[in-house]
Amino acid sequence: MTNEAGKAAEDYVECMGLHFEADGLPRIASRILGLFILEGGPFSFAALADRLKISRASVSTNTRLLAQMGVIERASVAGERQDYFRMVDAPYVCLLYKMADRADKAARMTEKIVADLDQPSAGARRRLGAFSEFQHALATSARRLANSIRTAPSP
Repeated sequence: MTNEAGKAAEDYVECMGLHFEADGLPRIASRILGLFILEGGPFSFAALADRLKISRASVSTNTRLLAQMGVIERASVAGERQDYFRMVDAPYVCLLYKMADRADKAARMTEKIVADLDQPSAGARRRLGAFSEFQHALATSARRLANSIRTAPSP
């Protein structure tokens, strides 16, 4: 990789760190995700720590988070004993389904509080109803988008 290409890759990883951090993901997890988007992996703990200039503890914490999100997974490399990670095959589809599940959960919680409240005010009922409708619409849209991405032909 030329110095210019290396700088461009480094800049991309840093930009993705800021981008995903704005969505609530920790900066280090965001940088790791940016690297996986760019290069896919597999990467060992040591390689991630070295490449991103972060501690192994940070690698451990943040790869665990990204694995829980469903965007990376453990991978084996023949002849190697250490842990490796790679990007899953359809990470964005997985994120969309998880988003839909969270939206459904928020809608159910909201509908439950409406049922449990003793005579909520008209304003509270309206706001809670609007939020529940929004969450249902978000879940439906996220699933529809995930299904369209999953079934779209590869370029």
